[in-house]
Amino acid sequence: MKKSILILMIWACFTAPLHAEDMRKAAVTAKKELVLTLQRDQQSRKLVEQDKAAITLAIDSLGAETKALKQKIEGINQRLVILNTENNTLAQKAQQDKTQLDELSGAVRMAAGNLDTILLASMYTAGDPGRRKKLNPILDTTRFPGIDDMETISNLFLEESLFTGGIELKPMNFVSDTGETVQGDVLILGGFTAAYTLGKKTGFLNYSPESNQLYALSALPSRHIRKKINQYMNGESDSAVIDMSRGGALRQLTHKQSFKDQIKKGGILVWPILALGFFAVIIGVERTFFLGRVHANTDKVMGRVNQLAAKGLWKECDAMVGIKNIPVYNVLRSGLGARKEHRETLESILQESILKELPRLERFLPALNIMGAIAPLIGLLGTVTGMIATFHVITLYGTGDPRMMSGGISTALVTTMMGLGVAIPIMLLYTFLCRRVEHVIGDMEEKAVALTNIIYREIK
Repeated sequence: MKKSILILMIWACFTAPLHAEDMRKAAVTAKKELVLTLQRDQQSRKLVEQDKAAITLAIDSLGAETKALKQKIEGINQRLVILNTENNTLAQKAQQDKTQLDELSGAVRMAAGNLDTILLASMYTAGDPGRRKKLNPILDTTRFPGIDDMETISNLFLEESLFTGGIELKPMNFVSDTGETVQGDVLILGGFTAAYTLGKKTGFLNYSPESNQLYALSALPSRHIRKKINQYMNGESDSAVIDMSRGGALRQLTHKQSFKDQIKKGGILVWPILALGFFAVIIGVERTFFLGRVHANTDKVMGRVNQLAAKGLWKECDAMVGIKNIPVYNVLRSGLGARKEHRETLESILQESILKELPRLERFLPALNIMGAIAPLIGLLGTVTGMIATFHVITLYGTGDPRMMSGGISTALVTTMMGLGVAIPIMLLYTFLCRRVEHVIGDMEEKAVALTNIIYREIK
């Protein structure tokens, strides 16, 4: 406003020389303009005041909104903290639930795996191979087992328990001992033992998990066991033979080895051992009969000789001992022939006669002793050669298949068994015969001393 007035005054000073009329016009114009300027200025002031009031009101409103928003943000932050806490809690619970579900799933699959193993080894699977297929979806690791799957497992477990605790007799297919698939009456006793009758043939069956088939053992049981099976299957008896080892004991029927089979597995060194045993038996029989004949009736003969010698009947004594080629008789005959000699001479003659009979009494006994010592050594040699063959197989093929090493091990064990089996009876026989020889020698010495005493008692 002041600036406008100042401008007008300056303008008036410069326009003083103008005409008065122009001055009046200019003054009127200036006044109008001044009035208009004042009006505009007043309006501007009003507008400014109005704008100021509006702005102040807007600022106050915005301040209130800002405060409200701050409170709302604070509330949201608090809610966010609460939600984060709840989210963490739910995440932990979800992880726990997932762990429990994984454990449950693993437990179900483990139970299904154990059941699959049981069904694989169960001979009832031979009659129903589809039992194991029910477990395939449960064993699928990409699928979560449900209640239906658990029910399937429990039903199969219950079914197998009922089968195992029961007895079943029905026609079934099985592989016969000739390798053909035939159908016959099959008796399954509690899942432990299976027997069959096919025509006039009766035997046991074993189950093969690889082929899901029952197959007949190549060896038939004894007649008594076959009779028991037939009586039980015909309802004539309430007792039956059960193999609680699920076929382990029955397999021994097919692997039972005869003495001939053991000789074949022992190799060539078994034959010298058997030869030693054969000759030892011959020697033992011959020596036993010989020593028994030597010792027979010696007491009776000696008593009769003593009676005749006491009466001085020497011719009868000579006739009594006769010409029998028996060691005791030979000693008595030597003593009677030297009855006129001095006592020392007579005793020397009798002792010489006894020593002369020793080789005859001990005949073949050293050979028998050597046989008893050689037999285990030959068995040990077979053991060494068998182990050498075993280590040679290990060197060539490794230890992956134990059956490849069974030949050498069998040779080693069989030869050792044969050697000890022959040597022990030989040594017992040798000891027995040595005792018999000692007994005979002692008997001869006793009879020699008795005869000496009788002769010199008669001389006196």
